[in-house]
Amino acid sequence: MWAKVLPIAALLLASAGAGATPITLKGRIVSVHDGDTVTLLDRNWKSHRIRLSGIDAPEIGHGRDQPSQPFGQASKQSLAELAFGKEADAVCEQTDRYGRQLCTLYVDGRNINIEQIRRGMAWAYEQYSIAPTYHLEQAEARAYRRGLWRDDNPLPPWTYRRLKVSH
Repeated sequence: MWAKVLPIAALLLASAGAGATPITLKGRIVSVHDGDTVTLLDRNWKSHRIRLSGIDAPEIGHGRDQPSQPFGQASKQSLAELAFGKEADAVCEQTDRYGRQLCTLYVDGRNINIEQIRRGMAWAYEQYSIAPTYHLEQAEARAYRRGLWRDDNPLPPWTYRRLKVSH
């Protein structure tokens, strides 16, 4: 029995941030910054900048000197269609170095993080995603050439950022 229970317990601990107690934020999505970052306004009129955990979306350009990565704008538009102006629950387990809450976002009970991957509008963030579902959805999106997977050799955002920094 312990051979089955221990791996499951280890996975649960790892997915909970090694003992971190998740918090749930409830409110309306009032801004979509890119394909993996939104602002949620809670019922107390406090805004929370939320980074969708376990995924990484193509980069959005910032002016002529910093063009968008392919599918950056499409990814942002996809997230806006899924969440903008809608009531949402954000289950947050930690805060990143930029002060954003790292969360799984739900609209009408639907996991928006996974939906972005399913649509081919984000990658399962290999460095931070331990949920097998994210990787399975990505494999399916890639097999069906959805979204960014239409490109023959799409460049992951973490590689894109590293290349931009080195130039």
